Amino acid sequence: MNRRLATVLAADMVGYSRLMEIDEQGTLARLRTHRIELIDPSIEKNRGTIIKTTGDGMLVEFPSASDAVTCAVEVQNRMFRRNADVPQDQRIQFRMGINLDEIIFEDGDIFGSGVNIAARLEQSAQAGDVLISGAVHEQVSSRLELQFHDLGDLSLKNLSQPVHAYRVGLDTPAGEAEQNMIGQEATRVVKPSIAVLPFENMSGDSEQEFFADGLTEDLLTELSRRHELFVISRNSCFVYKGQAVNVRDVGDKLGARYIVEGSVRKAGNRVRVTVQLIDSESDGHIWAEKYDRDLDDIFTIQDEVISAVVATLPGRIEASQQEGLTRKKPSSFAAYECVLAAKVLHHRSTCEDNAEATKLIDRAIELDPDYAHAHAWSGCIRGQAWGYGWCDDRDAMLASCEEAILKAASMDDNDADVHRLMGAVEILRNNLGRARYHQERALSLNPNYDLVVVQMGELLTWSGRPDEGAEWIQKAMRLNPHHPARFWSHLGKARFGGKHYDQAIDDFAHLPTMDPVQNAYVAACNAWLGDEAKARKHVDAIYAAQPDAKIEDLVATLHYARDEDLQHFVDGVKKAGFS
Repeated sequence: MNRRLATVLAADMVGYSRLMEIDEQGTLARLRTHRIELIDPSIEKNRGTIIKTTGDGMLVEFPSASDAVTCAVEVQNRMFRRNADVPQDQRIQFRMGINLDEIIFEDGDIFGSGVNIAARLEQSAQAGDVLISGAVHEQVSSRLELQFHDLGDLSLKNLSQPVHAYRVGLDTPAGEAEQNMIGQEATRVVKPSIAVLPFENMSGDSEQEFFADGLTEDLLTELSRRHELFVISRNSCFVYKGQAVNVRDVGDKLGARYIVEGSVRKAGNRVRVTVQLIDSESDGHIWAEKYDRDLDDIFTIQDEVISAVVATLPGRIEASQQEGLTRKKPSSFAAYECVLAAKVLHHRSTCEDNAEATKLIDRAIELDPDYAHAHAWSGCIRGQAWGYGWCDDRDAMLASCEEAILKAASMDDNDADVHRLMGAVEILRNNLGRARYHQERALSLNPNYDLVVVQMGELLTWSGRPDEGAEWIQKAMRLNPHHPARFWSHLGKARFGGKHYDQAIDDFAHLPTMDPVQNAYVAACNAWLGDEAKARKHVDAIYAAQPDAKIEDLVATLHYARDEDLQHFVDGVKKAGFS
């Protein structure tokens, strides 16, 4: 017999038989997804070797106790977060036991008391628990920054001697987590969940099958970049490939409120892609669109369609969600709904709406302190108050803005909003080089996010490249046809920087109202065009809103990197009669 010292992890899925009876196909698909996306990569990263698997469990060998415990903690913590948006009776949960002892290795399998103790510890664990033996605890207690709860000596089935055991303290311990999830069901983050069903190939051309599947997979990938959405994984969605489905049934089985489905049809040298968004609860169509393209470059078509759909879907989902908000009292809002309502108010860009948005975003954080997206938008809303001077203490407001954004960054460095806002703070500080880093990081995380794209346009304008800036801002407008009105202000400033004064005036004219800085830009445009009367009209509007206004006040809101660009603005407003 071949013997060696090894750390063994035994794991199984809690409630496997019940879930299989309810939905065999969906359960297997979701379990397979967790394996592919989380469990197997974590085992590989921590140098584990899967010895064998059963339908609902596995046996894994690790070269060290630290590797085994690190792997188990990562899987359990991340599974808790993955289950946050899954109905309680559909959650997939694991229990794990870990032991360090001598094992017998034979023909690719392992045996002996080292394996038996790990298996018995796993059977004694609760859903979401990790139990370890005293031997494992002795190895890891001083090496890993974890808490361990001493369970004393446990009498385990078919073992003659008791085993000293410990429960590993997780981010949210299993028993406490389950209780919290039940008790806080009304207040936890409930992101809109969305599933993308495999697009149907209507061409009768099997060669187009790859195009249909590619559209589906790319759409899933790009939607997953949107942190305000909970996107059902590819493996779960592709279970339904080639099947006629009932949207309500699919929504129930996948836990998806919204379903995207579509088709691809080729005719001659043309291809038509249809896409529709359906509310699975009401079976109602929220949005549908057709895209007709020449079949010259199939991959270019794929990119175009994906960009258009990804840019449109989140807005349509938000609009659908907003319809329900008016029927709820603020006290019943879940954290996500508070953030959603706060965003709507923020985009209105008024002092009163900003104050109300601040209350709602603070409520979201009160409901869920670990909601990174809420902290990010707290920084955004406070940054707006700072920028417009809607506060008594601007230094304190800027400090609270930065604190909120840094808090969000510490919680989730892969949220495009976090890097967008960190970039915005660096712009406010006139650190345009540092802003560029965060801006490009945000674009890499979500290249189809209109707020990220428009800020790239702003940054290029401040950096002395206004014509490029205008192109980015116009792209943001195409991505979101229902964009906030302030996009026109950004475009007007870019056009002014490029000395396209007539166009800049037209851009600013789209604003419902103009603040002193915007009036100053329009005054300068008219002055450079030689229209003194119109220039003076906008100067008067500045004084009407701010009787003691000075050029220094206007300049303080600008972030030009080049002196000549700033001087271009200053000379223009002076030429208009502002002093």
